[in-house]
Amino acid sequence: MVNPNADFAAVAARRLRKLGARYRRTQEFDALLGGPTLNEECGVFGVIGTPDAAALTALGLHALQHRGQEAAGIASYDGEQFHSERHLGLVSDNFSDQATLDRVKGVAAIGHTRYSTQGATILRNVQPLYADLDRGGIALAHNGNLTNSKKLRAELVQRGAIFHTTSDSEVFLQLTARSHQLSMLDKLIDALKQVEGAYALVVLTKDALIGVRDPVGIRPLILGSLNGKPVLASETCALDLIGARFVRDIRPGEIVICKANGEVESRQVFPSSDPARPCIFELIYFARPNSIVDGNSVYELRKKLGKRLAQEAPCEVDMVAPIPDSGVPAAIGYAQASGLPFEQALIRSHFIGRTFIEPEQRIREAGVARKHAPNRGAIEGKRIVLIDDSIVRGTTSRKITQMLRNAGAREVHMRIACPPILYPDFYGIDTPSKEELIASKMTVEEIRAEIGVDSLAFLSLDGLYEAFGKGPRDETAPAFTDHCFTGDYPTRLTDQNEAQRSAMIQQLSFLAESS
Repeated sequence: MVNPNADFAAVAARRLRKLGARYRRTQEFDALLGGPTLNEECGVFGVIGTPDAAALTALGLHALQHRGQEAAGIASYDGEQFHSERHLGLVSDNFSDQATLDRVKGVAAIGHTRYSTQGATILRNVQPLYADLDRGGIALAHNGNLTNSKKLRAELVQRGAIFHTTSDSEVFLQLTARSHQLSMLDKLIDALKQVEGAYALVVLTKDALIGVRDPVGIRPLILGSLNGKPVLASETCALDLIGARFVRDIRPGEIVICKANGEVESRQVFPSSDPARPCIFELIYFARPNSIVDGNSVYELRKKLGKRLAQEAPCEVDMVAPIPDSGVPAAIGYAQASGLPFEQALIRSHFIGRTFIEPEQRIREAGVARKHAPNRGAIEGKRIVLIDDSIVRGTTSRKITQMLRNAGAREVHMRIACPPILYPDFYGIDTPSKEELIASKMTVEEIRAEIGVDSLAFLSLDGLYEAFGKGPRDETAPAFTDHCFTGDYPTRLTDQNEAQRSAMIQQLSFLAESS
């Protein structure tokens, strides 16, 4: 039988192969350097009511590839049965041939691109996860992290549950399966009421595509429309790639039920009395610059950070330069506000392949030089202010500073378009532990000396809020989840608190035995 959607699937596959080649080269650099400064979360996507659902999902996932590069998967429903393809690696490496897309046939599909925050990078942890329940099949993809998953998992295992993954996302399936509610939707809602933390879910059942956002609104989820059919995605950039129209953000605590005929039903699962607190790092770091968040261009918001930074921390230099690519919008804003020329002191290479990925220390130490090359003609004898979005460990900043000095820069200053990162994340961002965060153990002056710049300044927290039109920060009702700067976590940290309590008990027991 001829597949009526073969032409679209073939075009999508060819496009993914071309898109993936360039992305893969960039990923190899990040591997060489031990990963980006902050490791991304995950991306989710879903569509229903279109015959080319899997191909559209593959393209949507590619647009969300920046949110996770370890694994990708697609689950579909063809009206009779579910199909699933899950693979380690990039979307373009695994979903760029028509044969693969044909195996996930159907008019509805969900997808997931993964960076692991809980659970090892092994195939059984790759999402979407699938289960057969008494009310039919269910496939689920999750962006975020549950802060009580270990507690729930232990309770479920004691009650006889058998887990097939080490991912916290499976807790949703186990709780849904054990619910005594009658409908699949009510079972899912019952499960949602038992979890804590951050989540954006896309769920596929035989009847609907379902989207859910956590009560605080930490993780993003949007609703789009493609020829009148519903689309769910982590960011608007995924809609752009498939030609879909943005409809609205899913509200915190809301569940939307999307049908193949285009109908969308909304339920407010959790009360919306508390203000939403989306993760501020979506705006600073994670979201693609061409995405729209809460009606605002991420690119323009990051330029505003740079403009505010220029007001708070001016610098007598000859040029403003970004650390590419993350610091580019803020550097443009800094240059515009200060009247200084915007120049490329560093040129990022996108065209070195696997030949350079070798497990030797001398090559790893040269990683920054392979990823960022100094533009000697522009910087020799010049005073430079470098703009970046964050400093986490400080290793990359130190190497870049030395590289510019070796290339003839007379002075190297650094300005960071966010406050110092002082606390770890437990909501889906794989930040280092508090002990590894350079700002948690050093003053700004000590960091300056450590990375070797002539001066260093961070954007203030109130300045960050005011740049986004939300400030100054209201301590009683902050507009964002900003715990990495403040230590103000908007949900309970059940697992973390239990781990600290256990560690304290062990330490006291050891001291008692020693005495």
